Amino acid sequence: MLTRLLCTLCLILPNLAMAGSLNLAVAANFKQPLERLVRQFDPEQQHQIAISSASTGVLYTQIRQGAPFDILLAADSARPERLEQEGPGIAGSRFTYAIGQLALWQPKGHPDSLKDLLDAPLAIANPRTAPYGLAAQQVLKALDRWQPAQQVQGSNIAQTFQFIHSGNVPQGLVARAQLIQQSIPPAQWVLVDPELHQPIEQQLIQLQRSAGNPLADAFIEFLHSAEARQLIEQNGYVPGKGITHAAH
Repeated sequence: MLTRLLCTLCLILPNLAMAGSLNLAVAANFKQPLERLVRQFDPEQQHQIAISSASTGVLYTQIRQGAPFDILLAADSARPERLEQEGPGIAGSRFTYAIGQLALWQPKGHPDSLKDLLDAPLAIANPRTAPYGLAAQQVLKALDRWQPAQQVQGSNIAQTFQFIHSGNVPQGLVARAQLIQQSIPPAQWVLVDPELHQPIEQQLIQLQRSAGNPLADAFIEFLHSAEARQLIEQNGYVPGKGITHAAH
């Protein structure tokens, strides 16, 4: 894999100066890891690489409305698949870069399982636009604990985290990766059984705007590397299996 990466970079690096800009759209939960990946990819900041972050649903809508993004790193597989089918996404470019995990976080508690859910407000991301919110909804319905009146919904998983971190909400279902990245003590949170929700398969898709952009090609190739996989894992995700292309 490293040899393939080096060979590819050797072929395209001479042309990068001509295409030295890249606009990345990323799901809120993966913004911090993406910033680290970009620093590894372009340590001397030779290129203009912009990162825009929001919930996957919001980013999907922006792309359909013509937002000038080159690559989408979503928090699900559904939107990238739709973009591929609908035209804005480049056919065959979609692959799973990470698999997310959901966790129950109680800053003032020591949860051992979901049986420790408090009879109190619970923060989750909006299930309609945020894949982690949809997973939370599936979990709560499976446990017969779906109580919208007691929920505080964030527009994305980053805002959901802030609701809890600020002390405004005593508990929430958030991304394990957020807890790892923010060094939240493990005693404050517990992983959710992944059998209770659909897999949070986070996929990337290259968009038509970046067709022929060698910088986009180089960055996507970098994400297939062992170096990128290691960083993804360090940030609290399960790397996509071999970062192989998804079936179409």
